[in-house]
Amino acid sequence: MELVINGKPEQAPEGTTAAALLARLGLENERLAMEVNREIVPRSQFETHTLAPGDHIEIVRAIGGGCTTP
Repeated sequence: MELVINGKPEQAPEGTTAAALLARLGLENERLAMEVNREIVPRSQFETHTLAPGDHIEIVRAIGGGCTTP
């Protein structure tokens, strides 16, 4: 399925969870926030939040003094 991650189209398997997406991107151990379709997904829901085709995802990584996109 196609997702839009930080403004770029990306492919992911159907049924991908937020946690699985982060693992695919090599970000599973990072301090970050994820927004799907303009709604924050709490870290406690990463394992159960299933992404859908066409979802727009923003991922920001926390760094000392601010945030950056991975």
